[in-house]
Amino acid sequence: MYNLIVIGAGLYGAVVAHQAKVHGLRCLVLERRQHVGGNIRDEWMDGICVHQYGAHIFHTDNEMVWLFMNRFCRFVPYIHTVLARAGRKLYHLPFNLSTFYDVYGVLHPDGAAEMLEREFRKEYYEHPRNLEEKAVSLIGRTLYELLIKGYTEKQWGKKATELSPELINRLPVRDTFDNRYFNDRYQGIPEEGYSRMIEKMLDGIEVRTGVDFLENRDYWITQAKEIVYTGTVDELMDYRLGELGYRSLRFETERLEMSNYQGMAVINETGADVPYTRTIEHKHFYYNNSTSHTIVTREYPMAWKPGREPYYAINDKRNGHLYDEYCRLIRAVYPSIRLGGRLGCYQYYDMDDVVAKALQEATLNYQIN
Repeated sequence: MYNLIVIGAGLYGAVVAHQAKVHGLRCLVLERRQHVGGNIRDEWMDGICVHQYGAHIFHTDNEMVWLFMNRFCRFVPYIHTVLARAGRKLYHLPFNLSTFYDVYGVLHPDGAAEMLEREFRKEYYEHPRNLEEKAVSLIGRTLYELLIKGYTEKQWGKKATELSPELINRLPVRDTFDNRYFNDRYQGIPEEGYSRMIEKMLDGIEVRTGVDFLENRDYWITQAKEIVYTGTVDELMDYRLGELGYRSLRFETERLEMSNYQGMAVINETGADVPYTRTIEHKHFYYNNSTSHTIVTREYPMAWKPGREPYYAINDKRNGHLYDEYCRLIRAVYPSIRLGGRLGCYQYYDMDDVVAKALQEATLNYQIN
């Protein structure tokens, strides 16, 4: 009999399992895939660490989380910057004075503010009804059409006028030439990769890969006092209330016999005529990688259906209500199951949020201090 079974060997599950082990609980981790790491998994290929499921950069202002993560890896410095390709030109993201110079030719903060005010006089929505109206009211029609519309509609597979304004909570607009994508105090990439970091978290813990909890859930529930489940809640309950909304992704990765393909780790593709949303050149996550070849990945958004990996929850009112209904059902049917992680909580979390919530889960529910 286990004190705790954790379903999913991604970041959330690994942190909870590690904390349980440290405090003397007998823990088992079950992972459907053939390897640990979840969607932050990476693999070293010909001297380049390749992120298997999209680019992941660890960043946080939470010192407790940063110190905790440093127990399992050494972070090498990395400051994430992003360019967005529109036609044959590249623009800086997030929106800052470099972007305003590229688009409007303005060189100072007052000029940027004047351009935005001019845009808002043309079009502004006090109570935006959809994502497009909200974005226009944050950055103006010009920047929205150039750098947001095409990318967003590819990502979500719908017209922006059909998307909830809640999907775009805020678009940062800076009045400096600061091109850093994240402003967090602590930023970096694990020197040996995320997979090795997760393996160190799970050291000494029983882990079974290639095991689908849902195929034999009634048995596993009898094997532990508590279960932490990090998968999709609608699948857990056999979709009996209907399917939640997700977006999936397809990745195309290739090795190129050149030392440098695009000069940086990530370039967003905003054009509706380009079927992928971003190009990732993995070697640039580590400065001074001198391989004579490179590896790039193109990220294609896809409609989700059962059997495909869900990557992003579609957080709108319909799905929020359905998720709450599933939570009530799970509490009634499986009172020993707790939900965690991006999928279990049906939320988009940054990695530091995942770690903080996993530490909180362990502290509150497993008598861990």
